[in-house]
Amino acid sequence: SASAGLQTGISMAAISDYELKENIEHVGKSPSGIHIYEFSYIGENTRYRGAMAQDVIVKVPEAVSEMDNGYLGVNYDLIDVQMEKVKS
Repeated sequence: SASAGLQTGISMAAISDYELKENIEHVGKSPSGIHIYEFSYIGENTRYRGAMAQDVIVKVPEAVSEMDNGYLGVNYDLIDVQMEKVKS
């Protein structure tokens, strides 16, 4: 069913809403033009590299979904950016 597919997409999404991130630094662009950032989640020390849902929704709207907590998430399987930890 359509709703089952939607649930699968949401569970695969990473929370990528800029409102949950701090120390945000623009570090580049993917081949398709999606901005790539390094950031940490508020209150955490670990740095990550990835996309912001607010950018992705303009280029690849089908890759962005609203999470159960009301924030936006990105399904990284649908874009040419990887979500990864930054080596310190």
